[in-house]
Amino acid sequence: MVTETYSAASRAASGERMRRSIGRAVTSVLKHAGLIVLVVIMIYPLIWLVVSSFKPNDIIFRDPGLVLHDLTLKNYTDGWTAQEFPFTKYLVNTAVLVLGAVVGNLISCSLAAYAFARLRFRFRTLFFAIMLATLMLPIHVIIVPQYILFSQLGWVNTFLPLLVPKFLATDAFFVFLMVQFIRGIPRELDEAARIDGAGHFRVFVQVILPLMVPALATTVIFTFIWTWSDFFSQLIYLTKTDHWTVSLALRGFIDSSSSSDYGAMFAMSVISLLPLFLMFLFGQRFLVRGIATTGGK
Repeated sequence: MVTETYSAASRAASGERMRRSIGRAVTSVLKHAGLIVLVVIMIYPLIWLVVSSFKPNDIIFRDPGLVLHDLTLKNYTDGWTAQEFPFTKYLVNTAVLVLGAVVGNLISCSLAAYAFARLRFRFRTLFFAIMLATLMLPIHVIIVPQYILFSQLGWVNTFLPLLVPKFLATDAFFVFLMVQFIRGIPRELDEAARIDGAGHFRVFVQVILPLMVPALATTVIFTFIWTWSDFFSQLIYLTKTDHWTVSLALRGFIDSSSSSDYGAMFAMSVISLLPLFLMFLFGQRFLVRGIATTGGK
Protein backbone atom coordinates (compact mmCIF):
# COMPACT_ATOMS: atom_id res chain seq x y z
CA MET A 1 0.00 0.00 0.00
CA VAL A 2 2.83 2.34 0.94
CA THR A 3 4.68 1.40 -2.24
CA GLU A 4 1.64 2.17 -4.41
CA THR A 5 1.15 5.50 -2.66
CA TYR A 6 4.84 6.41 -3.17
CA SER A 7 4.68 5.36 -6.82
CA ALA A 8 1.58 7.50 -7.42
CA ALA A 9 3.19 10.49 -5.73
CA SER A 10 6.35 9.98 -7.78
CA ARG A 11 4.36 9.86 -11.03
CA ALA A 12 2.45 12.99 -10.02
CA ALA A 13 5.69 14.83 -9.22
CA SER A 14 7.23 13.65 -12.49
CA GLY A 15 4.18 14.84 -14.40
CA GLU A 16 4.33 18.20 -12.65
CA ARG A 17 8.01 18.61 -13.56
CA MET A 18 7.25 17.71 -17.16
CA ARG A 19 4.43 20.27 -17.32
CA ARG A 20 6.69 22.93 -15.86
CA SER A 21 9.44 22.05 -18.33
CA ILE A 22 6.99 22.23 -21.25
CA GLY A 23 5.66 25.54 -19.93
CA ARG A 24 9.16 27.00 -19.70
CA ALA A 25 9.96 25.77 -23.21
CA VAL A 26 6.77 27.29 -24.63
CA THR A 27 7.47 30.58 -22.81
CA SER A 28 11.03 30.65 -24.13
CA VAL A 29 9.86 29.99 -27.69
CA LEU A 30 7.27 32.77 -27.46
CA LYS A 31 9.82 35.22 -26.05
CA HIS A 32 12.33 34.45 -28.79
CA ALA A 33 9.63 34.67 -31.46
CA GLY A 34 8.58 38.07 -30.11
CA LEU A 35 12.20 39.27 -30.08
CA ILE A 36 12.70 38.09 -33.66
CA VAL A 37 9.59 40.00 -34.76
CA LEU A 38 10.84 43.15 -33.02
CA VAL A 39 14.29 42.78 -34.59
CA VAL A 40 12.76 42.40 -38.06
CA ILE A 41 10.60 45.50 -37.51
CA MET A 42 13.61 47.50 -36.33
CA ILE A 43 16.06 46.52 -39.09
CA TYR A 44 13.54 46.47 -41.95
CA PRO A 45 14.11 50.18 -42.82
CA LEU A 46 17.86 49.57 -42.93
CA ILE A 47 17.45 46.51 -45.16
CA TRP A 48 15.09 48.47 -47.41
CA LEU A 49 17.65 51.28 -47.63
CA VAL A 50 20.42 48.89 -48.68
CA VAL A 51 18.23 47.10 -51.22
CA SER A 52 16.89 50.38 -52.66
CA SER A 53 20.42 51.67 -53.15
CA PHE A 54 20.90 48.95 -55.80
CA LYS A 55 17.64 49.73 -57.65
CA PRO A 56 17.26 52.10 -60.59
CA ASN A 57 16.11 55.50 -59.39
CA ASP A 58 12.79 55.38 -61.25
CA ILE A 59 11.52 52.16 -59.63
CA ILE A 60 12.57 52.67 -56.01
CA PHE A 61 9.11 53.86 -54.94
CA ARG A 62 7.24 52.17 -57.75
CA ASP A 63 8.44 48.78 -56.54
CA PRO A 64 9.19 49.27 -52.80
CA GLY A 65 9.68 45.59 -52.03
CA LEU A 66 12.88 43.86 -50.98
CA VAL A 67 13.21 41.81 -54.17
CA LEU A 68 15.88 43.02 -56.60
CA HIS A 69 14.77 42.65 -60.21
CA ASP A 70 17.32 44.99 -61.79
CA LEU A 71 20.51 45.27 -59.74
CA THR A 72 22.61 48.29 -60.60
CA LEU A 73 25.64 50.09 -59.16
CA LYS A 74 24.84 53.31 -60.98
CA ASN A 75 23.55 54.96 -57.80
CA TYR A 76 26.95 54.52 -56.16
CA THR A 77 28.98 55.77 -59.11
CA ASP A 78 26.67 58.71 -59.76
CA GLY A 79 26.24 59.59 -56.09
CA TRP A 80 29.98 59.73 -55.50
CA THR A 81 30.38 62.61 -57.96
CA ALA A 82 26.86 64.12 -57.90
CA GLN A 83 27.77 67.02 -55.60
CA GLU A 84 30.09 69.94 -56.26
CA PHE A 85 32.94 67.91 -54.75
CA PRO A 86 33.48 64.13 -54.75
CA PHE A 87 31.98 62.37 -51.76
CA THR A 88 35.53 61.69 -50.57
CA LYS A 89 35.77 65.37 -49.66
CA TYR A 90 32.79 65.12 -47.31
CA LEU A 91 34.05 61.89 -45.76
CA VAL A 92 37.42 63.50 -45.05
CA ASN A 93 35.77 66.61 -43.56
CA THR A 94 33.66 64.44 -41.29
CA ALA A 95 36.64 62.31 -40.29
CA VAL A 96 38.66 65.41 -39.34
CA LEU A 97 35.75 66.77 -37.33
CA VAL A 98 35.19 63.44 -35.57
CA LEU A 99 38.88 62.99 -34.77
CA GLY A 100 39.12 66.48 -33.29
CA ALA A 101 35.95 65.98 -31.23
CA VAL A 102 37.18 62.64 -29.89
CA VAL A 103 40.60 64.00 -28.91
CA GLY A 104 39.04 67.10 -27.35
CA ASN A 105 36.55 65.15 -25.24
CA LEU A 106 39.16 62.64 -24.10
CA ILE A 107 41.58 65.33 -22.92
CA SER A 108 39.24 67.93 -21.46
CA CYS A 109 36.56 65.68 -19.95
CA SER A 110 39.08 63.37 -18.29
CA LEU A 111 40.94 66.31 -16.75
CA ALA A 112 37.72 67.92 -15.53
CA ALA A 113 36.52 64.59 -14.14
CA TYR A 114 39.78 64.09 -12.23
CA ALA A 115 39.46 67.56 -10.74
CA PHE A 116 35.90 66.96 -9.56
CA ALA A 117 36.64 63.46 -8.25
CA ARG A 118 40.03 63.93 -6.59
CA LEU A 119 40.87 67.60 -5.99
CA ARG A 120 39.59 69.70 -3.12
CA PHE A 121 38.76 73.30 -3.99
CA ARG A 122 36.20 75.93 -3.05
CA PHE A 123 32.72 75.70 -4.55
CA ARG A 124 33.50 72.28 -6.03
CA THR A 125 30.01 71.00 -5.20
CA LEU A 126 28.41 74.12 -6.69
CA PHE A 127 30.40 73.87 -9.91
CA PHE A 128 29.60 70.17 -10.18
CA ALA A 129 25.88 70.92 -9.72
CA ILE A 130 26.05 73.62 -12.41
CA MET A 131 27.76 71.17 -14.74
CA LEU A 132 25.01 68.59 -14.15
CA ALA A 133 22.37 71.26 -14.74
CA THR A 134 23.74 71.81 -18.24
CA LEU A 135 22.67 68.25 -19.07
CA MET A 136 19.07 69.44 -18.90
CA LEU A 137 19.71 72.52 -21.05
CA PRO A 138 18.53 72.00 -24.66
CA ILE A 139 20.96 73.05 -27.37
CA HIS A 140 18.22 75.20 -28.94
CA VAL A 141 18.41 77.52 -25.91
CA ILE A 142 22.10 78.34 -26.36
CA ILE A 143 22.51 78.03 -30.13
CA VAL A 144 21.66 81.70 -30.82
CA PRO A 145 24.11 83.28 -28.33
CA GLN A 146 26.73 80.75 -29.37
CA TYR A 147 26.27 81.62 -33.02
CA ILE A 148 26.54 85.35 -32.26
CA LEU A 149 29.75 84.76 -30.29
CA PHE A 150 31.36 82.57 -32.95
CA SER A 151 30.24 84.92 -35.70
CA GLN A 152 31.93 87.87 -33.97
CA LEU A 153 35.09 85.77 -33.67
CA GLY A 154 34.95 85.04 -37.40
CA TRP A 155 34.65 81.30 -36.87
CA VAL A 156 31.56 80.66 -39.01
CA ASN A 157 32.28 78.39 -41.99
CA THR A 158 35.16 76.81 -40.13
CA PHE A 159 35.38 73.74 -37.92
CA LEU A 160 36.34 75.84 -34.89
CA PRO A 161 32.80 76.29 -33.46
CA LEU A 162 32.38 72.53 -33.54
CA LEU A 163 35.85 71.64 -32.20
CA VAL A 164 36.91 74.31 -29.70
CA PRO A 165 34.07 73.58 -27.21
CA LYS A 166 35.16 69.93 -27.16
CA PHE A 167 38.51 71.02 -25.69
CA LEU A 168 36.70 72.98 -22.96
CA ALA A 169 34.84 70.01 -21.38
CA THR A 170 31.43 71.21 -22.51
CA ASP A 171 30.01 67.67 -22.81
CA ALA A 172 28.84 67.25 -19.23
CA PHE A 173 27.62 63.71 -19.85
CA PHE A 174 31.17 62.44 -20.36
CA VAL A 175 32.50 64.43 -17.40
CA PHE A 176 29.86 62.88 -15.16
CA LEU A 177 30.57 59.43 -16.59
CA MET A 178 34.27 59.71 -15.82
CA VAL A 179 33.69 61.25 -12.38
CA GLN A 180 31.60 58.25 -11.39
CA PHE A 181 34.28 55.91 -12.70
CA ILE A 182 37.16 57.68 -10.92
CA ARG A 183 35.24 57.66 -7.65
CA GLY A 184 35.24 53.87 -7.84
CA ILE A 185 39.05 53.73 -8.02
CA PRO A 186 40.58 53.25 -4.55
CA ARG A 187 42.26 56.37 -3.19
CA GLU A 188 44.99 54.19 -1.75
CA LEU A 189 46.50 54.02 -5.25
CA ASP A 190 46.77 57.83 -5.32
CA GLU A 191 48.32 57.90 -1.88
CA ALA A 192 50.88 55.25 -2.80
CA ALA A 193 51.87 57.26 -5.87
CA ARG A 194 52.24 60.43 -3.79
CA ILE A 195 54.48 58.61 -1.32
CA ASP A 196 56.75 57.88 -4.30
CA GLY A 197 56.83 61.61 -5.05
CA ALA A 198 54.18 61.82 -7.78
CA GLY A 199 52.14 64.99 -8.18
CA HIS A 200 48.61 65.31 -9.40
CA PHE A 201 49.60 65.17 -13.06
CA ARG A 202 51.64 61.97 -12.67
CA VAL A 203 48.88 60.40 -10.57
CA PHE A 204 46.38 61.27 -13.28
CA VAL A 205 48.51 60.02 -16.18
CA GLN A 206 50.16 56.97 -14.63
CA VAL A 207 47.54 55.75 -12.15
CA ILE A 208 44.05 56.99 -13.07
CA LEU A 209 44.13 56.99 -16.87
CA PRO A 210 45.21 53.33 -17.30
CA LEU A 211 42.30 52.28 -15.08
CA MET A 212 39.81 54.45 -16.99
CA VAL A 213 40.01 52.56 -20.28
CA PRO A 214 36.34 51.44 -20.25
CA ALA A 215 35.10 54.98 -19.55
CA LEU A 216 37.46 56.45 -22.15
CA ALA A 217 36.34 53.88 -24.73
CA THR A 218 32.70 54.74 -24.01
CA THR A 219 33.50 58.41 -24.55
CA VAL A 220 35.22 57.64 -27.87
CA ILE A 221 32.31 55.56 -29.15
CA PHE A 222 29.57 58.01 -28.19
CA THR A 223 31.53 61.03 -29.41
CA PHE A 224 32.22 59.30 -32.73
CA ILE A 225 28.57 58.34 -33.26
CA TRP A 226 27.11 61.68 -32.17
CA THR A 227 29.57 63.78 -34.17
CA TRP A 228 29.35 61.65 -37.31
CA SER A 229 25.54 61.70 -37.21
CA ASP A 230 25.18 65.35 -36.19
CA PHE A 231 23.22 67.52 -38.59
CA PHE A 232 21.83 70.52 -36.71
CA SER A 233 25.07 72.07 -35.46
CA GLN A 234 26.89 71.43 -38.71
CA LEU A 235 24.02 72.97 -40.67
CA ILE A 236 24.25 76.13 -38.56
CA TYR A 237 28.00 76.73 -38.84
CA LEU A 238 29.03 75.08 -42.13
CA THR A 239 27.30 76.74 -45.08
CA LYS A 240 30.06 76.57 -47.70
CA THR A 241 30.08 73.34 -49.68
CA ASP A 242 33.83 72.82 -49.30
CA HIS A 243 33.26 72.46 -45.53
CA TRP A 244 30.24 70.18 -45.77
CA THR A 245 30.20 66.96 -43.82
CA VAL A 246 28.49 63.70 -44.75
CA SER A 247 25.20 64.74 -43.14
CA LEU A 248 25.05 67.99 -45.09
CA ALA A 249 26.12 66.32 -48.32
CA LEU A 250 23.29 63.79 -48.04
CA ARG A 251 20.82 66.63 -47.69
CA GLY A 252 22.13 68.03 -50.96
CA PHE A 253 20.55 65.13 -52.87
CA ILE A 254 17.07 66.38 -51.92
CA ASP A 255 15.85 69.45 -53.77
CA SER A 256 12.35 70.79 -53.17
CA SER A 257 12.43 72.91 -56.35
CA SER A 258 13.55 70.16 -58.76
CA SER A 259 13.86 66.39 -58.99
CA SER A 260 15.60 64.56 -56.16
CA ASP A 261 18.11 61.79 -56.68
CA TYR A 262 16.91 59.31 -54.07
CA GLY A 263 18.92 56.42 -55.45
CA ALA A 264 22.23 58.27 -55.11
CA MET A 265 21.22 59.52 -51.67
CA PHE A 266 20.43 55.96 -50.51
CA ALA A 267 23.75 54.71 -51.91
CA MET A 268 25.77 57.40 -50.15
CA SER A 269 23.72 56.83 -46.98
CA VAL A 270 24.81 53.20 -46.99
CA ILE A 271 28.45 54.26 -47.35
CA SER A 272 28.11 56.82 -44.55
CA LEU A 273 26.60 54.17 -42.24
CA LEU A 274 29.57 51.81 -42.63
CA PRO A 275 31.90 53.70 -40.22
CA LEU A 276 29.13 53.80 -37.59
CA PHE A 277 28.49 50.10 -38.03
CA LEU A 278 32.18 49.23 -37.75
CA MET A 279 32.65 51.47 -34.71
CA PHE A 280 29.75 49.84 -32.90
CA LEU A 281 30.77 46.35 -34.02
CA PHE A 282 34.32 46.59 -32.70
CA GLY A 283 33.57 48.87 -29.75
CA GLN A 284 30.45 47.33 -28.24
CA ARG A 285 32.54 45.23 -25.83
CA PHE A 286 34.16 48.37 -24.39
CA LEU A 287 30.83 50.19 -24.47
CA VAL A 288 29.12 47.55 -22.36
CA ARG A 289 32.07 47.38 -19.95
CA GLY A 290 32.20 51.15 -19.57
CA ILE A 291 28.50 51.58 -18.86
CA ALA A 292 28.27 48.51 -16.62
CA THR A 293 31.30 49.31 -14.46
CA THR A 294 30.36 52.97 -14.17
CA GLY A 295 26.84 52.08 -13.11
CA GLY A 296 28.14 49.56 -10.61
CA LYS A 297 30.33 52.12 -8.90
